Amino acid sequence: MRLRSLHIEEKPSIMIVPMIDIIFFLLVFFMLSMLTMVSQKTIALQLPAATVAKVDTTKTLPVSVDKNGAIYFEREKISLPDLQSRLINAKEKSEKITVVLRGDVDSSYGDVVTVMDAIRHAGIDRISIATESQ
Repeated sequence: MRLRSLHIEEKPSIMIVPMIDIIFFLLVFFMLSMLTMVSQKTIALQLPAATVAKVDTTKTLPVSVDKNGAIYFEREKISLPDLQSRLINAKEKSEKITVVLRGDVDSSYGDVVTVMDAIRHAGIDRISIATESQ
């Protein structure tokens, strides 16, 4: 009667495919968690909807008009002449800036056009109007 040896003759191997799957999972997890950590310096508004809503993410300055016609530069309530002076200062610091104009869906069309005109008088040609995608 012959006894078999209990020693395993095969060398252990490292399975690389499951390791790659775990690394990609962690990469996607951290990428998505970083997207939620990005804070916007704007006030909360209800934006109108559009089928194509895309913003160029270069140097952007948010300007908001709420439903009462109040103007906000980032999160600070500001008057129209102060907005123009701040935009002129920002234009002097960086030539390539884009203003993202956010108008509440219940705001007056005239208020939004007045703010847009003030942005153009400040010398800024690149204006984006923020919408929500449908």
